[in-house]
Amino acid sequence: MPSEKDLEQARFFCNRVAKRDRHLGKLARRANSDCYRVYDRDIPEVPLSVDRYGSAAVLYLYERPYEKPEDEERLWLGLMVEAAAAALCIDAASVRVKTRRKLGVDEQYERVRADEKAGIEGTRASRSSESPGFVVRENGLSFMVNLDEYIDTGLFLDHQKARSIVRGMAAGVRVLNLFCYTGSFSVYALAGGASAVVGVDLSRTYLAWAEKNVSINGFDDGRYRGVRADVSVYLADAASRGERFDIVVLDPPTFSNSSKMAGFLDVVRQWPLLVSDAMAVLAPEGTLLFSTNAKSLRMDTALLPGARVRDISDQTIPEGYHGHPHRTWLISPTRSCPRDPA
Repeated sequence: MPSEKDLEQARFFCNRVAKRDRHLGKLARRANSDCYRVYDRDIPEVPLSVDRYGSAAVLYLYERPYEKPEDEERLWLGLMVEAAAAALCIDAASVRVKTRRKLGVDEQYERVRADEKAGIEGTRASRSSESPGFVVRENGLSFMVNLDEYIDTGLFLDHQKARSIVRGMAAGVRVLNLFCYTGSFSVYALAGGASAVVGVDLSRTYLAWAEKNVSINGFDDGRYRGVRADVSVYLADAASRGERFDIVVLDPPTFSNSSKMAGFLDVVRQWPLLVSDAMAVLAPEGTLLFSTNAKSLRMDTALLPGARVRDISDQTIPEGYHGHPHRTWLISPTRSCPRDPA
């Protein structure tokens, strides 16, 4: 039987989620969206995040500061799932549970195994031949998401405003989307009228997923091209060819040790080289959007001689999030004026 304390937490959690969903749902409908963060550890005793995807939701459980017996924890979590479902007016079976834990310095999330789909770890860095699940809307655009196979769903909701910034700057320009994942920045750039968009990623799965996102939005008109490559290798080759882009999006994973890469990626240590390599393919009046969720990364502009750096993090955090789930900078050559976000 659940304790009175657990039942009280479930009531508080349900009330909070319902209140936030009423407010955020109105904003989402005005923007022709049906996916957004509803709850972000608002109540300290309930360390959960809840993301809504239409008539489904993902509930993320964060590590608790204390341990409880496994059966008690499972009972508590079941109560929270039922509370979230009631608050969102959806079936409890439509609430997926996933666990986020702190990783070691050389760890990355692994793909969810078939027997873990009720809620353990998935990955952004994994590879799968399976298709995404269903389509959601964000700012009038469509994206395929998969709530079951990975810890991430195919659409990072915290980047909604950053994507809109790229959309507002993209008219008539060439855009390069590095570590493009499922292509959401690419879709926004195409929607903004980009003349050409190149998406680079090592994963065939994610490149195919990006192609589907481009296609379901009606942008399969020849402006988009996906490239399977190690980003560092691609940038070196593009620079040697004299290729230039007006906007470069650089949103790398915090850590990756894919066997397909030359070496490994640790963005905290390697970001100055990544940014410098990306700027080597930037047009003279171009803009690099660099974003990371690595909390320990320190932006030291002295490591970027000849660059103008503008922190726009506060402009890129959607309502519903507490703190900074990511940080974002616009970077341009000092001889140019950076494009203003729309």
